[in-house]
Amino acid sequence: MKQLSALLRATILGECRARLIALTATVAFLAACATTPPQRVTQYAPAADSLREARSPQVPAETRAAAYLHAAAITAPLLGSGTQETPAVNTYNTAAAELTILLRSTEGGRLWNQPLTVTSNNETYHLHLQPAGPAVWAPDYFNSFQLASSIKHPLAKKQIVQEGIGGQLVGVRTTTPRENFAPLKGISAPVTTTLDFKGQNAILTLRRPAKQPTALVEGKVRPLAADFTAPISYYSPPSNLTLVELMAALRSARYLEKTGLYFLQPYDSDRIPLVFVHGLVSSPFTWIETINGLQADPEIRKRYQFWVFGYPTGTPILYSALRLREELAKVDKLYPNHRPYVVVGHSMGGILAHAQIVTVTPEIWEKAVGPVARDILARNSNNSLVMHALIFKNNPRIKRVVFICTPHRGSEMASGGIGRLAISLISLPLNLATTLNDAVTQAELVQITGSKRLPNSVYGLQPNNPTFKVLNSAPINVPYHSIIGDRGKGDSPNSTDGVVPYWSSHFDKAQSEVIVPGPHGSTELPQTIAELDRILRLHIGLSSPAKPVVAQANR
Repeated sequence: MKQLSALLRATILGECRARLIALTATVAFLAACATTPPQRVTQYAPAADSLREARSPQVPAETRAAAYLHAAAITAPLLGSGTQETPAVNTYNTAAAELTILLRSTEGGRLWNQPLTVTSNNETYHLHLQPAGPAVWAPDYFNSFQLASSIKHPLAKKQIVQEGIGGQLVGVRTTTPRENFAPLKGISAPVTTTLDFKGQNAILTLRRPAKQPTALVEGKVRPLAADFTAPISYYSPPSNLTLVELMAALRSARYLEKTGLYFLQPYDSDRIPLVFVHGLVSSPFTWIETINGLQADPEIRKRYQFWVFGYPTGTPILYSALRLREELAKVDKLYPNHRPYVVVGHSMGGILAHAQIVTVTPEIWEKAVGPVARDILARNSNNSLVMHALIFKNNPRIKRVVFICTPHRGSEMASGGIGRLAISLISLPLNLATTLNDAVTQAELVQITGSKRLPNSVYGLQPNNPTFKVLNSAPINVPYHSIIGDRGKGDSPNSTDGVVPYWSSHFDKAQSEVIVPGPHGSTELPQTIAELDRILRLHIGLSSPAKPVVAQANR
């Protein structure tokens, strides 16, 4: 009683009437906590009434905003350390999240990012938005927000979250015309929204939990509540994903315009671009679970930004490698201040990655193929598509590469019955086929490939493809690592992942090689994610965590 009296005296002397109301609600709230199970404490009158009014679509937006502010104001003194989920924390977080969505979405954002004065329960609040800062999003950066809890996770098996203070949102940025490297659905990011009160003045802040996991909220440094799985799951796959991936291989002309590098998060000059390249009959969705698993490590999500390269996988391998090279060059031009890349390639995507870190000259081609290579190169101009695909320099801004189940020497499956069938079914885009027909005679094709048919990606995976001799004879001057599947049999070096044998995926000079107990599609394995985490931490000078971070990712 003495402590309560002292607190009331201090309140009367130094604070406004709103704080007295808040403290009265606090006493009532604490009394309810003593007699009511935690699951039902949220029904205490002040919070329940305010949230009920705030959620009513029949109430004007300004009145709803005031009710959200009132609910947050009377629970703000009860946040505690923020490390535990309590009814007060839940109410505060809910009010902050739903208020943000209401203000941003009402009538095209009429109430957004401007001083707002609203009244609820005879309490008048003056609301402002916090300007952009080192760990704060600019108020106008995102066009819309979604509750993180409203987003489903069809491809992510675990939900990577952090308990704490603030509303868990997914911010989405879309522009017309679409920004460079933006996915078709826009760029998403985790957002934690908080409310700070000083008397009747309130400040709404859009925080960046991946960059700064704690913040000063209501006068005390507290952990920020965040959902890191929801933003990556925002890029939901089509219901017929398998069919789409197959058709992108067989009828690549329909998908050429979608070829490109895509930022899965807003560009950040402080974070290292981690570029993922998928393989044959696949798509960027291959990497959702991998990226989600890596985000369980706070250092990875703080220090790296996730990009994916998407392309129709039926086109010739060196043509797809050229398109990746062009996309990275575009990044260099538009964002010259970006940090050096780390590239991760799976299967055929590993070959595309390999082609970014070696320099290939006419002499290397002539040594691998013979005089026919000299004739082809001499006949084509230096600015031709063929020359750009065949002759190239290493990208000096790539500082590390990880190969996952990559056929550096091809796969015999591509030479078998299934491979021959796939080669016959793939149709190249007309303009690409025309360019190749003009650049190489049928006699030269037969001499190089043993067939008059124009080469496509599956042909390119045959062990006799001279591209492997060319790439493997060129020195690699950056650190690279191998992750190799063996289907759980543990019989390496006599193993295979079911598609690529060990003799093809092994590189003698790799900085590290890890055998994971899985098939060719081992990108989602916990062991693969843990090894990627180790490599990425090594790249930034950190030791590996005591335990694999993927094992700590359950909610």
